[in-house]
Amino acid sequence: MDSAEKVCIIGAGSSGIVAAQVLGARGVAFDCFEKGSQIGGNWRFENDNGMSSAYRSLHINTSRGLMAYRTFPMPEHYPHYPDHFQIAAYFDEYVDHFGLRKSIRFRTEVAAVKPVDGEWEVTVQDADGNEEKNRYRAVMVANGHHWDPRWPEPPFPGSDAFEGEQIHAHYYREPEILRDKRVLVLGIGNSAVDIAVESSRIGTKTFLAMRRGAYIMPKYLNGKPTDEAASKLLTRAPLSVQRFVLGRMLGLTAGDMTSYGLPEPDHKLLEAHPTVSAELLSRLGHGDVLVKPNIDRFSGGRTVGFADGSKEEIDLVVYCTGYKITFPFFEDDFFAAKDNRLRLYRRVVSVEHPGLFFIGFVQPLGAIMPIAEAQSEWAADVLGGRGMLPAAAEMEAEVSDAEARMRKRYIASKRHTIQVDFHPYLREIRRERKLAAKRV
Repeated sequence: MDSAEKVCIIGAGSSGIVAAQVLGARGVAFDCFEKGSQIGGNWRFENDNGMSSAYRSLHINTSRGLMAYRTFPMPEHYPHYPDHFQIAAYFDEYVDHFGLRKSIRFRTEVAAVKPVDGEWEVTVQDADGNEEKNRYRAVMVANGHHWDPRWPEPPFPGSDAFEGEQIHAHYYREPEILRDKRVLVLGIGNSAVDIAVESSRIGTKTFLAMRRGAYIMPKYLNGKPTDEAASKLLTRAPLSVQRFVLGRMLGLTAGDMTSYGLPEPDHKLLEAHPTVSAELLSRLGHGDVLVKPNIDRFSGGRTVGFADGSKEEIDLVVYCTGYKITFPFFEDDFFAAKDNRLRLYRRVVSVEHPGLFFIGFVQPLGAIMPIAEAQSEWAADVLGGRGMLPAAAEMEAEVSDAEARMRKRYIASKRHTIQVDFHPYLREIRRERKLAAKRV
């Protein structure tokens, strides 16, 4: 088949493989390119594509049932919260079950994508440096958004002269790097608390520094995974009701965050992406993790100064400061996520560039995988002629409205530019598919 009749899928991580499955099931021809030698993306430990941020002890923070693809449930023998090895095995089973592996070109990097004469010219490069150019009728971008580390901006004063070690969480793999060291973890997201907990067991001293407080959600409520206990029905209630119910549940299980030494959050519950940890609060209560405010400056040698005027001798700083959303195959003046903002209709469709779809570029209060599946089904509707998008002006107006709602809902942060609520967003995509079908 002429490649111009096909769709190009960039990446074979959790979003790319489900895009491939959906297109294949609909009879929509595609090529899928993967830089590494295996599928799984971020969930493939030590992925040879260099883009995985998984560390050895990583477990999912959403429950097995919520994370699974609708068309392929996770094995019943998996625990509620599988580790990354189990998730990678699940992806392997998924790909083999649907016979997708033969449709993925491994060790092939997408080097450039640009529109040419109403089509998409895609340049790929294999492991030996050989280039190939082909035309496609559409492109589905699924290269992920947790692989390009964001370091503190600007760097803290004196950090270039610090005599200890500094790493980003993206490069953290094994806990041995923490052993017998005075460790400072900067951040209060999920990776930060995981690493701080690990350090508290084998490090000499562990400090957890942060700009603002956070609500630490337990992994279980009333004996059930938290995302199951906070039912789908609750997400249909007004935000104030959701906040009240979850606040009561959190109050009964954990209480006031300040009682553990954490700063009081400067925002309401559900105004920021939650941090999930079954262990941090007990480690704080035991004194094994000590809380600090944000770093102020590095003061020479191994001394780190904090915003409250205190200082500590530190051997290792781990920056858990998030990721940049980047697309190395696009020219910056063509498409870029400045400050992690993506102006996409319903988080998927480029209004300015017809035929360009983005799969999995959300930060949900829940799992990405079923969302990527729903996004792929909607995109497949459009590509297969079952659905039609609204006029460009209508889509552009909705993008602006969505950004305004985001600013109102969440605290200002580059982390919250792609935030969505799991169940409401899935309902949004289902509604959009129905409307798209009516336009045909």
